[in-house]
Amino acid sequence: MSVDNTQPEGENPITDFTVEFLGTQRSSNAASRRDLGFTGQLGGKWYAVYGDVLWCETGVTDPAEDTEGFHGMVRNAVSALTDDPLVVEDLHLNDDGHQLQFMPFNEEWGETNMFGFGGTGIAEVDPDSATGVLYYLVNDNEHYKGAGVAKVELIDDVPTITDRFGENGIWWNGDELPKYGDVATYRDVNSEYIYILGNPPNHFTDFPDKLYIYMARVPAADAFDLDKYEYWWGREQGWKSEPLTEFNCETAVMWGTGQGQIVYNKHFETYFYVGLDLGGTVFLKAAPSPEGPWTEGKEIYKDEPIDGGLVYAGLAYPHLDESGETLTIGFTNNNWIRIIKVSFT
Repeated sequence: MSVDNTQPEGENPITDFTVEFLGTQRSSNAASRRDLGFTGQLGGKWYAVYGDVLWCETGVTDPAEDTEGFHGMVRNAVSALTDDPLVVEDLHLNDDGHQLQFMPFNEEWGETNMFGFGGTGIAEVDPDSATGVLYYLVNDNEHYKGAGVAKVELIDDVPTITDRFGENGIWWNGDELPKYGDVATYRDVNSEYIYILGNPPNHFTDFPDKLYIYMARVPAADAFDLDKYEYWWGREQGWKSEPLTEFNCETAVMWGTGQGQIVYNKHFETYFYVGLDLGGTVFLKAAPSPEGPWTEGKEIYKDEPIDGGLVYAGLAYPHLDESGETLTIGFTNNNWIRIIKVSFT
């Protein structure tokens, strides 16, 4: 009988806490509705990478006052964070003040503007040159072709994707391998590694197998070298350079957490996974290392779905309080990014 390494283990250190709902995030220089917004650092600044961005009508400055109808969209975008988690500055704007797509599609690979590129947060690989990596999932009309790696550089002080790696921009074929990086990306502050979490290969469509999450890692300086990646084969077998071929509760690191972010909390001296459960409740799991074992999730906050929409994708803004005594968290509620602040003291 196999070991289930996704079962909670250890004690969650969070006991008493308070939560303040801060509001809904918006842009200071454009208007749209969007989802995700995973955070990451590059060149001493913090940025958010969004998923689908639904443009508001030209001239609209408040998304809540947008007119009916479809006004255009892009499949992903990047914005600069500010000291206020409710306010971001949109980057790569067109002449109409709408945000352009962050991840360029490549027509030579058969990609079109209909392709999704689910990207998690930027992870810095070289502070001296302010070079980062973005992990993404190529989505062809709900066929998840695979996960890829893109280079991010600052051009005119704006994060810009300058290269994509692998055949047709894919390193991990979604029909055969976990889609590493489509669940979470974490640049570990306590080591040289970038950790990437992904959903199982496409043929796992049944419950519970489709909800297991798998992990890989790489030294940040080697992020653009596929041969330097290691794959987690579970706590019994550990890290291997051989790509994972066994997909089960023994080789997975978590189950059913959805997209989210890992942060290290100095106050508790532990790692947190910021996620939402299948019912849309924000939770924090804790672990001594990114590999786990992870505790039971501590329920933090539940937001009522807006107009019956989905509530998902945990975000973290650890740079707003490096002491870890508070943690600002975001999540998507029906294409609105909602922000809360959790106080642990």
